[in-house]
Amino acid sequence: MKVNNIDYEEICLLGKGKGGYSYLVKKDNIYYVIKQIHHEPCSYYHFANKLETEVKDYNRLKDIGILMPKLLEVDYENERILKEYIEGDTILEYVKQDKVKDIYFKQINKISNILYSFHLNIDYFPTNFIVKDDILYYIDFECNEYMEQYNFKNWGIKYWKKTKELLDYLKKC
Repeated sequence: MKVNNIDYEEICLLGKGKGGYSYLVKKDNIYYVIKQIHHEPCSYYHFANKLETEVKDYNRLKDIGILMPKLLEVDYENERILKEYIEGDTILEYVKQDKVKDIYFKQINKISNILYSFHLNIDYFPTNFIVKDDILYYIDFECNEYMEQYNFKNWGIKYWKKTKELLDYLKKC
C-alpha cells in the first residue's frame, strides 16, 4: 500500500468501520496503520467528505486532550490516512474475557466528561479503544455534536459489558 507515493508493506486487515478499512502496515521495521476511506452506504449515518471530516475530527479531539494515535500523513488523492500504531487489545477483547478493569471505566468516564464539556460525543464502541499499559487510547478519530442518547452512559456502556446488545453484536460476527 502507498501513502503519498511511499510504499508500506501490508501485514493484515485490522478492521472495518463506517468510514473505512484499517490495515496494519510496516516500513523500516516500524508498524503503522493505514486507514483506507470507503464509500459504502451506511443506513444510519450520513457523511459529507469522509477524509476531510476524519482530519477535522482528529484535530478537534487532539486539541481537547483525547489520547489517540498520531495522524502522520494524509493522502488526499488515494483517500488514505497514515497513523501511529498502538499495540494492544481492544476493549472488546477485554469484555469478551471478562477482564475489563475499573481503571478503564474511570478513564472512559473522564473522557466522556471532557467531551461533554465540549458538547461532543465519540463512537464509544469497544473496538475503537486500545489498551496499552493500562491506558485507554481512542483509535477512531470520529466525533459528533453531543446527543444525550449516544453518550457513554446511555449508549456506550451497553457494549462495554456483556449485555444483550453486545451478545447480539457478537452473534453477527
